[in-house]
Amino acid sequence: MTASATPDIKSLSGFVWSIAEILRGDFKQSEYGKVILPFVVMRRLDCILEPTKTAVLAAHKSLPKGVDEETQDMILFGAAGDGIKVYNTSELTFDKLRGQDARQLHANLIDYIRCFSPNVRDIFLEKFLFTEQLKRLNDGKILWQVFERFCEIDLHPSAVTNIEMGYLFEELIRRFSEISNETAGEHFTPREVIRLIVELLIANDDTKLTRRGIIRQIYDPACGTGGMLALAEEALKRFNDSIRVELFGQELNGESFGICKSDMLVTGHNPEQIAFGNTLTDDAHGNRKFHYMLSNPPYGVDWKKYQDPIKAEAANQGHAGRFGAGTPRISDGQLLFLQHMISKMRDDEDGSRIGIVMNGSPLFTGGAGSGESEIRRWMLENDWVEAIVALPTDLFYNTGIQTYVWLLTNRKPKAREGKVQLIDASGERFWTGMRKSLGSKRREIPETARDQIVRLYADFLNGESGEGDVAKIFDTSDFGYREIRVERPLRLRFDVTEETLNALSGQKAFEKLDAAEQDAIRSTIASPFSGQSFTDRAVFLKALNKALKAKGIKVGSPVMKAIVEALGARDETAEICRDKDGNPEPDTQLRDHELVPLKEDWRDYFAREVKPFAPDAWVDQSYTDDSDKQVGRVGYEINFNRYFYTYTPPRPLEEIDAELKTLEADIAALLKEVVA
Repeated sequence: MTASATPDIKSLSGFVWSIAEILRGDFKQSEYGKVILPFVVMRRLDCILEPTKTAVLAAHKSLPKGVDEETQDMILFGAAGDGIKVYNTSELTFDKLRGQDARQLHANLIDYIRCFSPNVRDIFLEKFLFTEQLKRLNDGKILWQVFERFCEIDLHPSAVTNIEMGYLFEELIRRFSEISNETAGEHFTPREVIRLIVELLIANDDTKLTRRGIIRQIYDPACGTGGMLALAEEALKRFNDSIRVELFGQELNGESFGICKSDMLVTGHNPEQIAFGNTLTDDAHGNRKFHYMLSNPPYGVDWKKYQDPIKAEAANQGHAGRFGAGTPRISDGQLLFLQHMISKMRDDEDGSRIGIVMNGSPLFTGGAGSGESEIRRWMLENDWVEAIVALPTDLFYNTGIQTYVWLLTNRKPKAREGKVQLIDASGERFWTGMRKSLGSKRREIPETARDQIVRLYADFLNGESGEGDVAKIFDTSDFGYREIRVERPLRLRFDVTEETLNALSGQKAFEKLDAAEQDAIRSTIASPFSGQSFTDRAVFLKALNKALKAKGIKVGSPVMKAIVEALGARDETAEICRDKDGNPEPDTQLRDHELVPLKEDWRDYFAREVKPFAPDAWVDQSYTDDSDKQVGRVGYEINFNRYFYTYTPPRPLEEIDAELKTLEADIAALLKEVVA
């Protein structure tokens, strides 16, 4: 969309928005979109089909009796116009409906909708549930007013391009979401973010895209209204206007799906390549592979109600399925979408490229061995992650959180093999403030900043030309670590006091004894040891067993454990507690885990970072990774703050002190005015 077109779309969206005001009182604000968006789609289709209406009606009348639906569609699609996969066999149009009896409008509109080709009729009847809204409009006696206003809008492609229609839908959805307190971000992604992702995806594909007779298939597993697909196609066409672009997608939200499929219908794409349903549980595109994939899946949305089929696929199919690397925590399904996309990479000379925007959780959530860490490990050890770009905050309509663009490919250039480029594009140089906030969106990425980000990526910069503060290159193994378990010995002191004996009475194993047994044990401990303190558990237990034996009292291991628990207290000056083989027993309260970089031997790390500060510590060598049985467990995380942290020194104390004195003086002056 050109800059000059923006005011026109703003004006058009304002006009359409004004139609929603007619609904006030008869509809809740949260329901406005259920009326306006389907009307926009229907008016768009009406404008597109009107020039060929006569040809379609003639072709429909000439159809032989008993013709099957597939043949009928083929004939009528051809009559509707080249590349148009929709027709309407009603003699009515919006203009003709406007000239008829207003009292018949409801019935006429229902008939008009039912005369659409099945692919569109189902959208209005099943996804938009539009007949219900028309009935409510008619019952409220406002149907004619709404319809008449839509007749004033020219939505023919010659007046409003497909890209501009995308902007119109987005602006309307944003407004409806704001007034109904819904999540606009579930529907679409800001266009400058989509453009950035697309430009990053194709940045180094110039030679591939300029060849003659090439086909590129683009896929979005959470396509919403189709904005990402439309802009990706637009970008590819700029490289090569003869390129054939095939768009594929899947969407769970009925209204968004209806808008996206309608758009495919009127732009010459195969509408059947946009599927309805849950991508994670019901992959509508089966074994298809794609050249480019891009998506903005929901952030932090749990997948609890879908977990059974997802976990079953992970367990039963392993890496032959989509989720063999692991499953993330139930509260966030972003990495499920990314694994799904990886499963659809092409295994040919060109391979595939993926661009996906996610929040910070997939970068570092989950320790070694967790689902998230194992998924990161799988991607990095397979060398698919090419670059990650940190975006500015406050870019999205529904959230101000930090987001990141991940770029993956299974055909890395030689120079990028085994490497990952991190770009920190979150700083002020990469965004400008908006004059008026749109929901949570207060910033945007200007074209100059977008060009700079793409250049940093395309040129594979690593601190060259003064860019070291925002672009850095790492080995994939730099993000890996080995988590070792560090143990320290258990040291206990035993004090026989009234307080510790009372604590013994509260131990469950002790409580199960009858009163006589409890009294006998308590008195046996109290009489010879009252007021004594033992700093060696072995000495204490030897003395205790001797006293119990002298009284003829037999104590089982649960009760003995209860005595130790009640009377023992941790004391660094006490002797080390040892097992029957003489080995130190670990103190679980002092247990720690150290993260050793994969490139470093854990022994060297332990000797340098742990032993000098805890001479009695040791590494539990039974704590291993199942994959290699080496000491410690392997994990992966990508912490942008660690790599791009800039130290900001605190202000001088004198400056802070002077500011406090100024504030004190101001407060004193205000109090004086109040008293006066």
